[in-house]
Amino acid sequence: MIPTRASIAAAARRIAPHVRHTPVLRLPGGLPGCGGPLILKLELLQASGSFKPRGAFNRMLSARTLPAAGVIAASGGNHGAAVAYAARALGVPAEIFVPEITGAAKRARIEGYGARLVVGGAAYDQARQASEARAAETGALQVHAYDQAEVLEGQGTVGAEFETDAPEMTHLLVATGGGGLIGGIAAWFAGTTVQVVSVEPEGCPTLATALREGKPVPAPVGGVAADSLGARQVGGLMFAVARDHVAEAVLVPDDAIRAAKRLLWEECRLVAEPGGATALAALLCGAWRPPAGARVGVLVCGGNCDPGSVV
Repeated sequence: MIPTRASIAAAARRIAPHVRHTPVLRLPGGLPGCGGPLILKLELLQASGSFKPRGAFNRMLSARTLPAAGVIAASGGNHGAAVAYAARALGVPAEIFVPEITGAAKRARIEGYGARLVVGGAAYDQARQASEARAAETGALQVHAYDQAEVLEGQGTVGAEFETDAPEMTHLLVATGGGGLIGGIAAWFAGTTVQVVSVEPEGCPTLATALREGKPVPAPVGGVAADSLGARQVGGLMFAVARDHVAEAVLVPDDAIRAAKRLLWEECRLVAEPGGATALAALLCGAWRPPAGARVGVLVCGGNCDPGSVV
């Protein structure tokens, strides 16, 4: 099922008691090296440190009943933390499979929310396969990181909030991994004048590759943001949306992501993880240049990293 504005609005009402309406930060003078005025949506201030609880709560709350075995998910870190957080809030057990590349800070957050943590392979796709096999054994509800309608609808509530708080926005830059976030956001803005732009690391070009090939296909996984943006390929649900409603897909180098991360700290005192700084990196390195008169929104989507890593 492809998300619609109506289904996303319903998701927003459903999850409202459990998630934060995150603030926007208007920067009339922009940021050094990034051109003109910017509007940052600070989704790194969301519960569990990223946008992910929106989709996790919507998936769980949309289920008629939650099984005694609880919920299960595979994640590079942020989705796992969100599922663990939501499961604790709803009083059900959670089992989270992560790949070896998941950092210590993200592992600690998952376990801190009371979930059982399992290392399930070298990369996300292996952890996903292990989690699916485990779910078949236990009967736990699977909460996919990006390729379930309820998850896309939950992530789309970011777009709904951003539109409410920044109605002047004309363009929105969004970091893309498996595509649940940008898929939900693009579905929200479908039929409006807002142009949604995908930004991916050069080492994880999942959507750019899919758009070039005309379908979701495996892409390389690597680089500084691989723990949060390193899906092997985009989801089928989001691709159906992105094909028609994502205006452009650009790639940025790791150096630009690191520079954007430092800039967010130095200028805004925001501790963003690499994936959370990726959208801003497109402006900083010139991979995407705003047209004259644009009112640009940038989603800072996650902050689960060691604070000492920002400098």
